[in-house]
Amino acid sequence: MTNYDSKKIVEIHEHLHSDLPSDPALRVKALESLLVEKGMVDSAAIDAWIDLYAEEIGPKRGARVVAKAWTDPAFRARLLADGTAAISELGYQGHATGHLKAVENTPQVHNLVVCTLCSCYPFSLLGISPGWYRLQEYRSRAVRDPRGVIKEFGVTIGDDVEIRVWDSTAELRYLVVPERPAGTDTLDEAALAQLVTRNSMIGTDILRAPGAGR
Repeated sequence: MTNYDSKKIVEIHEHLHSDLPSDPALRVKALESLLVEKGMVDSAAIDAWIDLYAEEIGPKRGARVVAKAWTDPAFRARLLADGTAAISELGYQGHATGHLKAVENTPQVHNLVVCTLCSCYPFSLLGISPGWYRLQEYRSRAVRDPRGVIKEFGVTIGDDVEIRVWDSTAELRYLVVPERPAGTDTLDEAALAQLVTRNSMIGTDILRAPGAGR
């Protein structure tokens, strides 16, 4: 009869769970392996696309746009007047940004973006849209109770601040230019871009200077 070593079994179990990816990741990997095996996709091409979205087409692009708007008044004016033309100056025009409108947060106005019909989103600037952005609950409640929705993200907007909700569509998509955090006058454009979050460019976050509380 085979000896049963419970301690050893636990060790193996923990090892497997620490090394194996999550169930969704396993499914994706299995699908990729099958497609590569059948010659339908190139593994190197998939890696290149992942790197592109993670490093270039992700929120980093939008963050650079915001940081430049903070530090370059002339660019800021052009961005607010014609978002598509302004981001084209940086080489960022692409799919889903052909009709881009930038809206600016101020001490008096806070902007929130939602797509009530589906999930239209300027992903060439902000990367892949977050799961919550595509949920029916967010899409409906953001219009009915924007202040309450934003509060659920840990952000409280004062009653004296007007909240404007912008409905993104296939023809017109939005980029929120958040307020520049106080105490960042000494930071250059690259350092400022590091402070900008994806959620702040949708309107569910307010930025703070490094080390400052919410």
